[in-house]
Amino acid sequence: MTDNDRSIVGLVMVSHAMVHTYELSIPIFMTVWLSEMGMSETLLGGVVTAGYFLFGAGALPGGILADRWGSRRLIAGCLAGMGGAFVLLSWAQTAVTIAAALVVWGGAASVYHPAGLSLISKGVVDRGEALAWHGIAGNVGIAVGPLGTALLLLVLDWTWVALLLAVPAAFATVFALSASFDEHAAEAPDADARGSGARARELWTTSRQLFATGFAAVFLLVMLSGLYYRGALTFLPDLLTPLVQLDLPVDLDTGRYVYAGLLLVGIAGQYAGGRLSDRDHTERVLAGAFGMLAVVAAIYLPVAHLGTAPLLVISAVLGFFLFLVQPLYQATVAEYTPVHARGLSYGFTYLGVFGIGALGAVVSGALLDHFSPAVLFGVLSGIAVFGVGVCFWLAARASRLRSAG
Repeated sequence: MTDNDRSIVGLVMVSHAMVHTYELSIPIFMTVWLSEMGMSETLLGGVVTAGYFLFGAGALPGGILADRWGSRRLIAGCLAGMGGAFVLLSWAQTAVTIAAALVVWGGAASVYHPAGLSLISKGVVDRGEALAWHGIAGNVGIAVGPLGTALLLLVLDWTWVALLLAVPAAFATVFALSASFDEHAAEAPDADARGSGARARELWTTSRQLFATGFAAVFLLVMLSGLYYRGALTFLPDLLTPLVQLDLPVDLDTGRYVYAGLLLVGIAGQYAGGRLSDRDHTERVLAGAFGMLAVVAAIYLPVAHLGTAPLLVISAVLGFFLFLVQPLYQATVAEYTPVHARGLSYGFTYLGVFGIGALGAVVSGALLDHFSPAVLFGVLSGIAVFGVGVCFWLAARASRLRSAG
């Protein structure tokens, strides 16, 4: 890597880790809000859905802004916004103020993925290695962030923990603004210089063309993945605590640590999914992954009630397959989109996974509030079964096209 590459990679690694640290620390805080603030699962699910929805919905405009303003300023704004959101969260005392803070976080965080990936694609010559380190940093945030949040809650009130989590964002913002790099170092000399009106017309035309092909089914697939992901993870720390039967000398909210461990296992799932995504025709591999998620959701509670050891095993399996599907659907998106529309297609992908998928939080809250955990996991299993069907439809369609060709 060149010095310019290393400077960019350092920034995107820090930023990516922080985005996912904040994203997956929220369910840890929810265990406190449920017990201390007396909110119902339905209300709390709606509160966090507001922030999670913007996290995905802002990806498309974030990509447009990255092209217009440049990635550096957008990433710096993302980091400052996320830090400010957690300062606001530390002052929150009601469902409305918590929702407001999470909306600020979601709006700020939403621009990171298009801006960060655009920065890598335009500024880094050794792009493949940069993407690998970028993914590793995201996985570290996914695993270590919630664990750190849970440990801090052992000794501090949640408002102080939220305030402490805002501190790294301030340093990262300064780094983003002061780091020395050329974010256009890997661009061709004749980079696109069309006017905004021409780009807007092309955006509309290309979007219509994308959804007139198999990408429409792929978009449905990533929405299902997002619904399962958010529906499974949002209330999981609170659900796990009464199931963990450990004779400990202190009173711990043990569900938080099982949840953090589940996310840690997800790193292995991400790696395995990345290796499997190198294969051609990922539809059938993805069908198998969705099938395993359907099975895990169906048996999760029966196995968890057998004791702590079976609970830990089935949670590890859930974590593995939950993150296994992510590189697989990302590879499937690439198979079903032309190169010139790849950035736009991933913008739609993040909209589907994190934006529409955010509805999984409010759905899971309502199911827990009005029915039971068994109903929630049954619905999650049904979502995964639907995903299997979409995968097989895509595989059959691809087979027909290859035969016709």
